[in-house]
Amino acid sequence: MDTIRQDLSQLHEAKFTVFPRPTVQGFGDFAGIEMVLQDRLGGDIRDFNVVADSFINELNQLPEIGNAYTSFKSNFPQYEVNIDVVKAKSLGLSINSLMSTIRSYFARVQASDFSRFGRQYRVYVQSDFDFRKDPESFNSIFVRNDKGAMVPINTVLTLEKIVGPETITRYNLYNAITVNAEPAEGFSTGDAMGAIEKLAEEKLPGNYGYEWTGMSFEESQSGSQTVLIFALSILFVYFLLAAQYESYILPWAVLLSIPVGLLGVYATIGIVGLQNNIYVQVGLIMLIGLLAKNAILIVEFAVHERSKGMSIVDSAINGAKLRLRPILMTSLAFIAGLIPLMWTVGPSAIGNHSISFSAAGGMLFGAVFGVFIIPVLFVVFKTLDEQVRNKFKTEEE
Repeated sequence: MDTIRQDLSQLHEAKFTVFPRPTVQGFGDFAGIEMVLQDRLGGDIRDFNVVADSFINELNQLPEIGNAYTSFKSNFPQYEVNIDVVKAKSLGLSINSLMSTIRSYFARVQASDFSRFGRQYRVYVQSDFDFRKDPESFNSIFVRNDKGAMVPINTVLTLEKIVGPETITRYNLYNAITVNAEPAEGFSTGDAMGAIEKLAEEKLPGNYGYEWTGMSFEESQSGSQTVLIFALSILFVYFLLAAQYESYILPWAVLLSIPVGLLGVYATIGIVGLQNNIYVQVGLIMLIGLLAKNAILIVEFAVHERSKGMSIVDSAINGAKLRLRPILMTSLAFIAGLIPLMWTVGPSAIGNHSISFSAAGGMLFGAVFGVFIIPVLFVVFKTLDEQVRNKFKTEEE
């Protein structure tokens, strides 16, 4: 993209914008931020264009926005066709036939279709480019009237040069202007969308509004679900552990060891200069299970040692010793598998870097520090668990 931008910058006859394809095909036409400005009162489209241009200029001043633009212009040069309806009727011309003829010449119409080689092909009719490139082309167009005579089309219509929008978009019934933006280097789409929302609340007049569209709409709707997903993941793991240990207290020795690995995730992406994007969040959910697995191994063997009559402290130490080698082997093997993703290049490199560095950093922190923290947590919660059990047992007796 940078190479294409550099090549196009040498052409001064037009303004070019290069943007990537959408991350998920079908959700818009743009990989950055997509939004529409709306005229809630249906005012003059030229005033709307002035407000949109002013808003885009202020967007480009924000540090979170790398580039914001719109392809909408209210001063697009065009011709307006004025038809003398009275004269057309006196000549026996149908307005419908008149407009259909103009469309056939200057746009295109589907005349028929045919099948060949097992495929369906459409046939379109349109005048050649040389016969539709200027206003004088109307001089050679004729329309058949109700008596079968051919009437020159320029006898009943005139062309007037005007400026106006090429197309007018309506979004949720309001006149709308599409605005695209790219986050600046070092900022995520969430950061940029937050900055845009704040600017819109401060700068947009009261009769104008905005809505997200494309991938930005999906992000605005699903962004708040991240906390819920993490909470459900932890809750699900907690209930499984509670059923395994037959205790509502001992599972906390496993769950409270997970933040050590999550701390390693954010420390790693901070060191390598990555953002907390969707790939990092997927890695976090994966690490909840992997880090919990390491803690489960130590706690499970510590529980067995405790059932043999050892003290809580000794059982915790023995459990950590017994599972140290398997934990290090599986964790280091997992990290080694992620190393190739850390050096990938190309369009998907940032995604590979995000998930590999975050998962590897979290697993390394969790494996190294977890060996020391998990036995301590086991001692605390196993002691508390036995105290509660003894208390209930005494009350029952």
